[in-house]
Amino acid sequence: MSLVFSEDGLVGVIHLSPLPGSPGWAGDMDEVLEEALRDARALDHAGFSAMVIENFGDTPFHPERVEPVTVAAMSHILSALRAEFSNSSLGVNVLRNDAVAALSLAAVHDLEFIRINIHVGERLTDQGRIQGRAPETLRMRRDLGLDVAILADVGVKHALPVTAEELAFEASHAAGRGGASALIVTGMATGAGVNLRELDVVRTAAPETPVILGSGLGLSTPVELMRMADGAIVGSSIREDGRAGSPIDEVRAAEVREFWLTAREIPSASET
Repeated sequence: MSLVFSEDGLVGVIHLSPLPGSPGWAGDMDEVLEEALRDARALDHAGFSAMVIENFGDTPFHPERVEPVTVAAMSHILSALRAEFSNSSLGVNVLRNDAVAALSLAAVHDLEFIRINIHVGERLTDQGRIQGRAPETLRMRRDLGLDVAILADVGVKHALPVTAEELAFEASHAAGRGGASALIVTGMATGAGVNLRELDVVRTAAPETPVILGSGLGLSTPVELMRMADGAIVGSSIREDGRAGSPIDEVRAAEVREFWLTAREIPSASET
């Protein structure tokens, strides 16, 4: 299965610096915007056709609804990205779990996809218990008339299950009643590798839905894992020193992309 918003299945992550209203806000929106544009240009030069922004620097996150100023700041950045990268697919993840803000941004900026960390079920996080809002999310998408893909995490990182609910059960319901366009499987934390068995469980539970690696993709990722997935969201390994939040390293990004293409047996631009 292919991801309609990504030519080769890869999505590069732009980790935004702290935005206005967050504890780490440094007071210069122009600098935050320039950092985002710098990362986007590095991704574009490395061959990425899809990118997603997230308010990564806004820790500690609100569990659900973010402040209006956060949405305004992300909208400002998306406007600049859409203007410069009109041929790229753009998405947004409003941390920790604000699907309303994500869909609102998608409506204004004609985004191709949004990521929702907890779409169905319930998870225990450092923000407390967070409950999936799939009914509200799907109805809002319909009411806004949006053709935007919903990428839903299952077995969510930085979170624990509230009940003994099995991963297969969660994946089946996220893809089924939850109407997710694709399912994201991650490791336990940012940058952690995906467990092959868990990926297989999700693939088996939702065989008609694309499955995406949501963390840990790098030059040491097993080929078998990459071939089992339909796509990957990559953030940490393509940054300077391989550290989340650092600037994207264009050379590292290009190497990871070439590694992915080779493993997936996808011709690179130089071979076509």
